[in-house]
Amino acid sequence: MKNPTELRQDFLRNVQLRHLRCLVAVAQERHLARAAGRLALSQPAVSKTLSELESIVGTRLVERSKAGRRGVQGLTPAGEQLLTHALRVLEALDASAQAVAPASGERVERLRIGALPSVAPALLPAALARLRDGWPSVQITVKSAANAVLLDELRAGELDLVVGRMSDPRLMGGLSFELLHTEPLVFAVRAGHPLALAALKAATVQAVLAYPLVVYGEGTIPRHNTESFLSARGLVLPTNALQTLDVAVARALVAVSDAVWITPLGAARGELSDGRLVRLRIDTAGTEEPVGLLQRSDAEPSALRGAMAALLREAAKQQGALPPKRKARRSP
Repeated sequence: MKNPTELRQDFLRNVQLRHLRCLVAVAQERHLARAAGRLALSQPAVSKTLSELESIVGTRLVERSKAGRRGVQGLTPAGEQLLTHALRVLEALDASAQAVAPASGERVERLRIGALPSVAPALLPAALARLRDGWPSVQITVKSAANAVLLDELRAGELDLVVGRMSDPRLMGGLSFELLHTEPLVFAVRAGHPLALAALKAATVQAVLAYPLVVYGEGTIPRHNTESFLSARGLVLPTNALQTLDVAVARALVAVSDAVWITPLGAARGELSDGRLVRLRIDTAGTEEPVGLLQRSDAEPSALRGAMAALLREAAKQQGALPPKRKARRSP
């Protein structure tokens, strides 16, 4: 068996950029065929490149899906460690290429933001508008998805920062979390809804269940909190509740029907403030969830990313929900 020095020498001598790019593509796509398309290679070529890399490092890096040869369940712990270094190498090369580009060439800075559908409406618009004032040429993309998806893409280097929630410790490896604010669940209905007309009397949860419900999809934290809230009262979520992560669809449906939307406050804050929606008088204490800023712990400092983080903190502060002290929490 080779000693650590021999293994290191073999790695430095044999690993090529194509190996690292392949690992990153597979980690981000979680599918060999999609990774192949992204790299403009055949699937057998991607499989061969991965096998070469695993042979060089002497251990398995990718967990193949049992359902099919093309699927990828994820990276092994060794794969996750190597991915971190691969991303840093590729990012350094990209920065070097930018540095030696002709002075007349246009350098395009980009920022890739991930945000939960329930969080984005309250925090992102003001922050993005102010960022554009200071960084007029930056290329910005915003992806809205479930928390687990966003964290996977952040860890794989596909996103630069995420506005989301803490997750299972196993999914927080290599990520830092900074609390921005906490928000509870609310029961929101259209103005004029029968349950909202009794303004002086609190609505009951049992009364709410007599109406169509709009809830978040299975596996999301708002959905878990909704079911826990009902369970604590001896109730269950009706099987015919409409499930969606699309807050625009939820808002529109509630605005034209008697449906009740059970949602984190941030997703409905604007409509509740201007009176388009009404918050039912139902005590939801205990459903508060922390919302925060997540970044890769090993990411190189970035003025652009730092500026966006500062604007998100300010947006949270303006909502009156920012805690007096902000401490970054770094996962081990």
